[in-house]
Amino acid sequence: MVIAGAGIIGIACAHYLNEAGFEVVIFDQGKAGGACSRANCGYICPSHIPPLTEPGAIGIALKSVFNRRSPFHLKFRPSPALWQWMWQFAKRCTHQQVLDAGRHLQSILDASMAEYHSLMKLFSSNAEWQERGLLYVYESERGLDAFAKTDQMLEENFGVSAKRLNGEQLVEMEPGLKEGLAGAFHYQSDTSLNPESLNKSWVSDLKRRGVEFIEDCELQKIGKQNGRVMQIKTSAGDLDADHFVFSLGAWSPKWSDALECKLPIEPGKGYSLTMDRPDGAPLHPMLFPEKKIGVSPFENGFRLGSMMEFVGYDETIPDHRLQLLRDSARPFLQASVDGPAQDTWYGWRPMTWDSLPVVGPAPELKNVYFATGHNMLGLSLAPSTGRLIKEMICGEEAHINPAAFSPSRF
Repeated sequence: MVIAGAGIIGIACAHYLNEAGFEVVIFDQGKAGGACSRANCGYICPSHIPPLTEPGAIGIALKSVFNRRSPFHLKFRPSPALWQWMWQFAKRCTHQQVLDAGRHLQSILDASMAEYHSLMKLFSSNAEWQERGLLYVYESERGLDAFAKTDQMLEENFGVSAKRLNGEQLVEMEPGLKEGLAGAFHYQSDTSLNPESLNKSWVSDLKRRGVEFIEDCELQKIGKQNGRVMQIKTSAGDLDADHFVFSLGAWSPKWSDALECKLPIEPGKGYSLTMDRPDGAPLHPMLFPEKKIGVSPFENGFRLGSMMEFVGYDETIPDHRLQLLRDSARPFLQASVDGPAQDTWYGWRPMTWDSLPVVGPAPELKNVYFATGHNMLGLSLAPSTGRLIKEMICGEEAHINPAAFSPSRF
């Protein structure tokens, strides 16, 4: 068994396939658990049911072309793939799509949460697992009231509800926030962890169990014969296997032609900034939806992250984007957000136009499977994805219906 891509999705696939008795080799062009899997905000969030294809989303995207300081930014560039992606995305920005896609996302979010509770019997102490829920904090009454409609939609259609807190209740619950905020919604079933700590622990455990990791290894060529992949050529040598899993994230489209499957994935660039944990840091992980950023307090660190840019495979970390993270968090927090950065990061999230991941067999190649396109939910969806891939390869009954995630839908 060969897995191409050793982010959190590839790691999860390796875990379940190893448990099923396969000999697993997993390689990555960078480090295991790197890229988008390393410095995200660490939320495991069943509350994140609504897809990005919400009514009005395309208007926000088009306005952002002219605003470089917008937390959501679309760079105009002559890319047919991008504009086809945007057109397909725009067609899906309807209330009905929110409900339809949301039901599929809920199934895999809930299944992954169940898997995490089992996994954390192994990793909870090393991964900084927290069950404090997730706060959606609002500065304005207008923003709070607007989100109340989303919360009502979640409760009525998906059975997911939050506790609404006014400003006084919020500060009493979380003294790390400033007084005078409008309030928050607390999704108590959400959890969080330190993603880099989880990755290190999980990789170490898999190595002890015999999984072979090959880092700094570039995929170069895919050799096919009679409707099967026979061998893949890498910078570290040739790899043969009976089955191949491709969990290449935002790099997946590069290999669409070779794997005979259309994979309409665009890189959605995000950022984070990690500093020493300041005095007065909050205890709860939280989102500031009006500013489109998240806050993650770790045991020995403090992370500000998020934003979304459609700028292609841009590798820069502009100072003004990092400053925007600090400036956006400052009105909410008692703690200083101006400390020196331990780490600055960018990553390309693999964005599909329907907000659903791509999990399943390649339509034209009998021994190839895809595990990619998890948008902004890779950490949340990894365990269920890995389990689905194992069930498909082993011919077992799937623990959730995978039809909506099939690569054939494109």
